[in-house]
Amino acid sequence: MVNNEMYALGSKRSVIRELFEYGKIRARELGADKVFDFSIGNPSVPAPTCVNETITRLVCDMDSTLLHGYTSAQGDEGVRRVIAENLNKRYATSFAASNIYMTCGAAAGLAISIRALCCEGDEFIILAPYFPEYNVFIKAAGGTPVTVGFDKSFQIDFDALSGAITQHTKAVIVNSPNNPSGVVYSKETIEKLTTLLKACEEKYAHPIYVIADEPYRELVYDDVQVPFIPSYYADTLVCYSFSKTLSLPGERIGYIAVNPQASDSENVYFAVMGAGRALGYICAPALFQRVVAECIEAHPNTSAYKENRDLLFNGLKNIGLECVHPNGAFYLFVKALEPSAEAFSNKAKEFGLLLVPGEDFAAGGWVRVAYCVSKDTILRSMPYFKQLYDSYAK
Repeated sequence: MVNNEMYALGSKRSVIRELFEYGKIRARELGADKVFDFSIGNPSVPAPTCVNETITRLVCDMDSTLLHGYTSAQGDEGVRRVIAENLNKRYATSFAASNIYMTCGAAAGLAISIRALCCEGDEFIILAPYFPEYNVFIKAAGGTPVTVGFDKSFQIDFDALSGAITQHTKAVIVNSPNNPSGVVYSKETIEKLTTLLKACEEKYAHPIYVIADEPYRELVYDDVQVPFIPSYYADTLVCYSFSKTLSLPGERIGYIAVNPQASDSENVYFAVMGAGRALGYICAPALFQRVVAECIEAHPNTSAYKENRDLLFNGLKNIGLECVHPNGAFYLFVKALEPSAEAFSNKAKEFGLLLVPGEDFAAGGWVRVAYCVSKDTILRSMPYFKQLYDSYAK
């Protein structure tokens, strides 16, 4: 016998992974040039030069037993200090190494943070549209997910959020730049959110945390600024990943930053350490801890993503498709041409277009298009998007 819930998760991949695997099969059957895979957020921009240079130098010059040996469970202290100092330099905060916990990417950071905070009966609010795994992490920790919708601009629906916060609310997960819409929450949105949460903390006499999921923080365009939530709201945990910033998704390296100004900050950090231990997420990959510390000032080449965004957004708008203009990440949200985004996604497959339906993002009627692909892929896909659009006009 096995755990039925775990069997259900393992026997059915997420809709994103399902499309990704389908695309690989179809590429083998039809040829890669006949399949336009916009399913998964796999960076198409190479890692900054310093990444490979640092890896090479460390492997060649550093004692291998030290390089590949265990670090402290929460991560190498020197690495954590570098990250804390970088945050303080950029955002005028007061993080220390003792506030940073190194993780295997943002997903591990989210799972740890939720497990660290969750007590019996706790609810975690997730703001639609959202990364589907939030539900998995919350339920695995014993919490209850509560979904709140979005307004016409894909900012937070504050009327819905106000009605969703209760005595049982432990945290709100905030993802900006957003996956799947590419929308960045404005300064006004974050200020309004923090004002509401502070009032609710006072009303219910307990902390309500923000878990800031920030793997796309550096991927923004047109001089858009991403508000750093700990600068606005004390009770914040930041889950960060270098997967997108340094184009290292397969290396699984990131961190949790517990705001030193948070309520019971020290206890929260110890709970994070305990959750990491309970989940087996200790001692993140030692080599890549050192790599990210040495490349902490590196930034992604967003010009290629911006060019792709503009080509795709303008191309689809010209065809007649309704799109949400993304200011960050590398996703475009497109309105399906029928009520069911899943049916629209299946129809798109007939034209070789792999588009992720929005139902699992709590955004039915929309599909996600990941434009972290080659420019050539976007240009060659346009006639097929036109054929898809025309098929609904018949």
